[in-house]
Amino acid sequence: MNESNSVAVVGAGLAGSEAAWQLAKRGIPVRLIEMKPVKYSPAHKSPGFAELVCSNSLKAEHLSNASGLLKAELRAMDSLVLRCAEASRVPAGGALAVDRDEFSGRVTSALEGHPLVTVERALVSELPDAPAIVATGPLTDPALTDAIARRTGVGALNFFDAAAPIVTADSLDMTKVFRASRYGRGSDDYLNCPMTEDEYNAFYDALMGAELAELHDFEKKLVFEGCLAVEILAARGRQTLAFGPLKPVGLTDPRTGKEPYAVVQLRQENVQGTLYNLVGFQTRLKWGEQKRVFGMIPGLEHAEFARYGVMHRNTYLNGPAVLGRNFALKDEPLLRFAGQLTGVEGYMESTASGLVAAVSLARALAGQPEPDFTGKTVLGALERHVRTPSASFQPMNANFGILDALPFRVKGKKNRYEKLSAVAIDALNEVIKAYEL
Repeated sequence: MNESNSVAVVGAGLAGSEAAWQLAKRGIPVRLIEMKPVKYSPAHKSPGFAELVCSNSLKAEHLSNASGLLKAELRAMDSLVLRCAEASRVPAGGALAVDRDEFSGRVTSALEGHPLVTVERALVSELPDAPAIVATGPLTDPALTDAIARRTGVGALNFFDAAAPIVTADSLDMTKVFRASRYGRGSDDYLNCPMTEDEYNAFYDALMGAELAELHDFEKKLVFEGCLAVEILAARGRQTLAFGPLKPVGLTDPRTGKEPYAVVQLRQENVQGTLYNLVGFQTRLKWGEQKRVFGMIPGLEHAEFARYGVMHRNTYLNGPAVLGRNFALKDEPLLRFAGQLTGVEGYMESTASGLVAAVSLARALAGQPEPDFTGKTVLGALERHVRTPSASFQPMNANFGILDALPFRVKGKKNRYEKLSAVAIDALNEVIKAYEL
């Protein structure tokens, strides 16, 4: 399936796009194979590369947060995905959020315009010959999933993901909504829908009585806590939402001068500020029920839903059983995997896996030692996580807990995290220098 002297990258999501870029910039011809628009997954709708199907937030940017550290590492490695994200940003306080259409367009244009990247729009049902990187994402086509299972000898694992609804800005009742960022971080980037105790209780009762969309049999096995549906979270107790995604801490309703009982936050979706998503409202309520129940939120009584929340299947490998260093298949080092298929969870984490898989594969093809990003960096710690045996392997986001511990004590969580970031950046610079990356 591979042409001479080229690497096949299957899937042009975040991981595949980053992998193709990192290979091409090192002078390696790439065949980037994307199934859209020949076939779409249940969650995708655009033919562009790096399509975001859940939130448009790429999380925090500051170095006291592991997501911010990962961005710093990707920036040091000349990540195409991060560069395009920063060029497509929309206001989101201390987080990096993007206009998803502009972001996808920038990634697509960069790759389609690269002289060493050949784009093929085709459905792949068998694993490609090595050298190759498979980055087909959490919604890998069933035929290819079966092929992976046959090749590895273990079955893929499934878990749920849920996408929050998006509403139009001009359909909101701004007499009830106010602008502010929680804890006063950043500018007034979020729209806030304040609730009284009575409004919250009425909303909660309606949510608990709402009708859910049915799941397919294959979707009933696992629920991944990292993207929990709001109705499942609410079922844990009446106050769970009020102390979770609807917590009012750090927010004052200008109409009353007091902290509301609960607050639903809306985050800007696009550069124009015409679309907003309901933060923390991933759901599998039926669409009619979403309009009815979420319409009880003050300010959303007449909201126009540009996209309703959906549930979809996700697939990831049992990484410790099948993956070796740098996302390589244990018994075929030149065949690698990347993205959420490997067991990393999150946009930037998927990007990171594509980068590591591609950079290391490029050196292997040149007969050079592969880089060891070490457990001091998020890049290395994520790679280590997916190949480390555990009692119950689960997908992992970037977090300081997966990094190597500091050899000395640092007082205060924020100070400790910032020191871990400083150590990580120094370690990455040493890797870049040692391997001439």
